[in-house]
Amino acid sequence: MKHKEFLGSLDQQRIEQAIADAESLTSGEIRVHVQPKVVGAEIRVVAEKTFERLGMTKTALRNGVLLFIASEDRKFVILGDKGIDDKVPPGFWDDALVKLTVRFKEGQFTEGIIEAVAAAGEHLSRHFPPIEGDVNELSDKIDVSDD
Repeated sequence: MKHKEFLGSLDQQRIEQAIADAESLTSGEIRVHVQPKVVGAEIRVVAEKTFERLGMTKTALRNGVLLFIASEDRKFVILGDKGIDDKVPPGFWDDALVKLTVRFKEGQFTEGIIEAVAAAGEHLSRHFPPIEGDVNELSDKIDVSDD
């Protein structure tokens, strides 16, 4: 599936609402980034650069999460910032990745992203519960790159 078709198949409003709902459970910040392919590097390396570019290392508690999707490659990764990685065990995101894998194989891209975002919010709530006066530090809009 081409990148534009993939983007056209997404219900961006529902995904952005899922991000807002997940963030209501936690002081953490969740972003979704979609690009066509990963060229010249491992997906994790490209995702880490995207994490930096999106300013996700600048949250007060260093508790940002990025769901990075390479649509044409059908690859994805979930990254947590230092504040999360310092507190959580290995495999912390595995169930969210399983949900995404299953839904993507079925062609249910919006549902997969929503389920992965919801799982991320639930996981974050255990280590980063909501705090009084919490502000939304990062946009809930899907970040899209065409390269």
